[in-house]
Amino acid sequence: MILDFRAATLDDADPVADVYLRSRKELVACAPLVHSDEAVREWVRRQLIPAGQTTVAVIDGLVVGLLAVSKGTDCSWIDQLYLLPAWVGRGIGTRLLELARRELLPPIRLYTFQCNQPARYFYERRGFRAIAFGDGSGNEEQCADILYEWQPGR
Repeated sequence: MILDFRAATLDDADPVADVYLRSRKELVACAPLVHSDEAVREWVRRQLIPAGQTTVAVIDGLVVGLLAVSKGTDCSWIDQLYLLPAWVGRGIGTRLLELARRELLPPIRLYTFQCNQPARYFYERRGFRAIAFGDGSGNEEQCADILYEWQPGR
């Protein structure tokens, strides 16, 4: 098994959408998807990948994970970090997070849903601290969320 990380291309649009959809449906079922599968696929194809900030984790030709980042004026963002459910717990998410830490200027922020206990545990164990709790009015899903931040040395 060889794990490789590379920039996502438009050829990856369907596998990236598959990772996102399967992860959201199976691992984050507490936060409903508000867009159809086709709308998600269109967003991946027309917006996410063309933005040029998406990395895929590939094992033996299979896209098993994705990381999408962005840079703001006062912080960097992890916008998306998802794995196929069968590949969770194998260190791939940690490696994607390490990649983000190497490439982004701190502080690095991300949101996750309050109901997503496994994600909360994952980020907290890797040094992210909750800095704000939202009631869901700021996201499409209308689900309570948490803003996390990571800074080196904390």
